Amino acid sequence: PIVDLADSRLAGIEALVRWQHPERGLVSPGEFIEIAEENGAILPIGRWILREACREAASWSTVDPSVFLCVNVSAREIQQPGFVDAVHEALAEAGMAPTRLTLEITETALLKATPKTIATLEALRQLGVRVAIDDFGTGYFSLSHLRQFPVDALKIAREFTQEVDGGPTRRTSALAGAIVAMARSLGIDTVAEGIETGAQASRMRSLRCTY
Repeated sequence: PIVDLADSRLAGIEALVRWQHPERGLVSPGEFIEIAEENGAILPIGRWILREACREAASWSTVDPSVFLCVNVSAREIQQPGFVDAVHEALAEAGMAPTRLTLEITETALLKATPKTIATLEALRQLGVRVAIDDFGTGYFSLSHLRQFPVDALKIAREFTQEVDGGPTRRTSALAGAIVAMARSLGIDTVAEGIETGAQASRMRSLRCTY
């Protein structure tokens, strides 16, 4: 769940894939996504994830229709010809408005971006789909890149949010606050990842983090 810190309401949901292996049981993405990206299997897997996530989210009649859906996509998927069309088809099949979908991309993927990739991100936003940078702060993403890439949200990595409630590293809280302030000045939403306690949520709320 992704919660609006202003009023504590459910604002969004993030789709996280698991592999139900016949022998190993439930396998986490950390064990197979990187391999899938290397051998190209991420392309059919990614399309399946997107279609299933949209279909599932659209089918939840008890959930407020304004609740948005977040889906992770890889650099290889974005660079694939026809990616924007695939996103449009997945939304159309599910009967879900593009404005309800947020695609999450890692800093590393954006650092490998080409002008064609940037054009793809622009086309997605023109479609109504939002774009977020996942695990912001853990890579080598230059601040100047935020001028170049069309981005709607920054997901602050848990390394910057775990100790904001008075942990041993005050610098961590200061960095989280700096990211939020920078994003607000650029009109970009922020999402604090890994929030597991009321104290952490309260601190991120005081820093004016969006979600």
